[in-house]
Amino acid sequence: MDCNRCDEEAVMHAAYSGAHLCADHFRESVEKRVRRRVRRDDLVPKDATPENPQTWVIGLSGGKDSVVLTQILHETFAKDPRIELVGLTIHEGIEGYRDKSLDACVELSDDLDIRHEVVSYEDEFGIQMDDVVEDDPENMAACAYCGVFRRDILSRYADDLGADLLLTGHNLDDEAQTALMNFLEGDVEQIAKHFDASLGPLSEREQQEEFVPRAKPLRDVPEKEVALYAHLNDLPAHITECPHASEAYRGEIQQLLYELEENHPGTRHSILSGYEELAGITSDEFSGENGADLQDCTECGSTTTREVCRKCSLLEALV
Repeated sequence: MDCNRCDEEAVMHAAYSGAHLCADHFRESVEKRVRRRVRRDDLVPKDATPENPQTWVIGLSGGKDSVVLTQILHETFAKDPRIELVGLTIHEGIEGYRDKSLDACVELSDDLDIRHEVVSYEDEFGIQMDDVVEDDPENMAACAYCGVFRRDILSRYADDLGADLLLTGHNLDDEAQTALMNFLEGDVEQIAKHFDASLGPLSEREQQEEFVPRAKPLRDVPEKEVALYAHLNDLPAHITECPHASEAYRGEIQQLLYELEENHPGTRHSILSGYEELAGITSDEFSGENGADLQDCTECGSTTTREVCRKCSLLEALV
């Protein structure tokens, strides 16, 4: 099958759009969607100048999503003195897994000549995820522990690095899964928080000075297309699932979406589009005086909705 835009052989077919694209036009399509999301989410403020540049910290795990996001953002802003990119990699302490993806992060950062910082659970908390999984004092999935610790480090280091924006490589599949989970759980307040945390245009969010704003410029691109982009560009991505990944509920949602997308192409896009619109409406309802009551954690001083933040309570349980 030939590409719809030229006479070259197509390397992919997007059932949701009907497009057949060659390697060059596929790359162009992915990059266009990421750059369009940057514009639609108002990620580059009007007052950004070479004299007053923006620092964008990217959560760089070494997986395909964060590697592709970093590559595209670098190509987009390499000659733009208003934007400085910084890669932030977290080593959780998972033997045989994170070391290889860390190598990918170092290789990419060296190739692109961008600043790269590495922090670890061991240095920050005195723990390693392999040990956490073995102890499991809260009887939770490994991802539940890891998510709390990872969010804490990303937030704190983004602040320490003077970030104006914290970017993560969540793709279309990731966000459609989260949207559907929030729908099915009936968690309207969480939907509002999702909008203000990372989905809404910066100009429409309820800004909280306690947190560095987040963004997900890759969220219009399906997971398989991210993987193909990494392959075609020979990027140093470590494409292996974490050995402790065990989010059973998300796995069920993922399988459900696979089946829906197979039978009804475009389902993921429709879910996320409607979800973002609904999230904006609920954000208005839960903002201001109706928003969360934030306070300082009595243990570490981080901003939280409880007396002792979730991170500190988990670390206490692991002692």
